Amino acid sequence: MISLREYLASGKPLIADGATGTMLMAAGLPPEISPEVWNVEQPEKILALHRAYIDAGSQIFLTNTFGGTHLKLARRNQATRVRELNLAAAALAIQAAAGKAYVAGDIGPTGEMMKPYGPLAYEQAVEAFAEQAAALVEGGVDGLWIETMADLNEAKAAVSAAVQAARDAGKPDLPVFCSLSFGKKARTMVGVSARQAAQELWPLGLAAIGANCGEGLEMIPEVLRQMHEAVPSACLIAKPNAGLPRLEGGETVYDVSPGDFAGYVGKFIAQGAQVVGSCCGSEPEYIRAIARQIGE
Repeated sequence: MISLREYLASGKPLIADGATGTMLMAAGLPPEISPEVWNVEQPEKILALHRAYIDAGSQIFLTNTFGGTHLKLARRNQATRVRELNLAAAALAIQAAAGKAYVAGDIGPTGEMMKPYGPLAYEQAVEAFAEQAAALVEGGVDGLWIETMADLNEAKAAVSAAVQAARDAGKPDLPVFCSLSFGKKARTMVGVSARQAAQELWPLGLAAIGANCGEGLEMIPEVLRQMHEAVPSACLIAKPNAGLPRLEGGETVYDVSPGDFAGYVGKFIAQGAQVVGSCCGSEPEYIRAIARQIGE
């Protein structure tokens, strides 16, 4: 395989994966257990998750490390296991990829509110993200993917830490992605617009930027429009939820089918998105539908 950065330079669509949490809960993950712990305690289930997405057509997929900072792991008394759990996740992902797909080291929010909204200082956030990013880079991932961000300062801390971790490891060309979670007005829950996010985050050294999770699919075209206008050269990401969740028979279900979802993604690509996938509520069939849509 060519490097991830070379693939992005080709301009060809890059199919990502779908939901991790949805799949792990279906596999029996107890709510009181950090998903990252399964990288050590249930490795066969993590391998099965990754392989299901690869078999469906994912060309890049995320490690099971969304909550892999010590700040997030501390909520379930796992704060001292950052390096262990992230290294294990990278190893499993690389094993599953088997040279057929790219592995992106997943970095999610800390779960703490940044100042002035909460107690977390910028420097503390950088330290937490740097520790996780260093372990993922050490583990041999093809890139780092910061996702589901809402606070611009937290996103900046994560991007800066990830870029520096790659440089410190002697891998300055390691691609760093960043996707934020937007509402229907193309703003995050703390009011950051897609345009502002692109303007302030892209210069930090990103290889791709865009949206994941968020309120359905309808906001994605506006996010892509704003980001493209702000940074015309940026590689754009569209990885929304499978529609909006609702309760049905006591269970949470999402309102967009795989086929309909793939139709949306085809439109996102036409609008300039290069990296496409799905988030909450999806499963491998959504990725399979996307792959069929792109192949048509």
